Amino acid sequence: MAEDAVSPGSRAAVYTTLAAGPAFRHEIEIKRSRFITVLARTGDEAGARSVVAGLRKEFHDARHHCSAFVLGADRQVQRSNDDGEPSGTAGIPMLEALLKRETGPGLADLSDVTAVVVRYFGGILLGTGGLVRAYSESVSGALDRAPLVQRRRLRICSVAVAHAAAGRLENDLRAAGFVMAETSYGAQTTVLRLALPDDPEGLAGAAERLAALSAGSASLLPGETEWIDVPGS
Repeated sequence: MAEDAVSPGSRAAVYTTLAAGPAFRHEIEIKRSRFITVLARTGDEAGARSVVAGLRKEFHDARHHCSAFVLGADRQVQRSNDDGEPSGTAGIPMLEALLKRETGPGLADLSDVTAVVVRYFGGILLGTGGLVRAYSESVSGALDRAPLVQRRRLRICSVAVAHAAAGRLENDLRAAGFVMAETSYGAQTTVLRLALPDDPEGLAGAAERLAALSAGSASLLPGETEWIDVPGS
């Protein structure tokens, strides 16, 4: 697998990845060869390579376990492996299927995804062109069916309110479209946490909306940024 430089920080504030949960699987058959595609959400190279190693054990009798993965909000880590198929006929088409996947109009930002295609040879040679199409279509077909989610870099802000007012305010915030993080409870107050766009305009707008919803009794305390899954974006 070729090595690529890793950027020290992320410029992206949002990207698309697989929804959290078990790996997604999809199988097709082409000229008696079985192509089993497994898509897994992975946050680093160790995780990606662990997925590949696990599938080698699970499908130990298969001839090929070709792989590709894209990692990082800026997609700075990109790897592929033909695993015995003719050079350039498996790993690179799989990687391109990940990189070129449109997640919105004119947008390709899929990342933190490992794709492994397990091939059971059916006895009929596909040729280099046939292999390229088979591996590309295997990954693309799996992505057509896999659950995807937006992952956003958001600023976690705290709002401390009296216990008696916390439930109503939380419901009002959710109804207003705010993304809620975890809630904690102290002796005197409930601390609601909001995941807000990490920009001055977004924070200022949220503070104004909070003041209106709480009749001026609550205020925002900005904290650290976190990457948060935002379903339905």
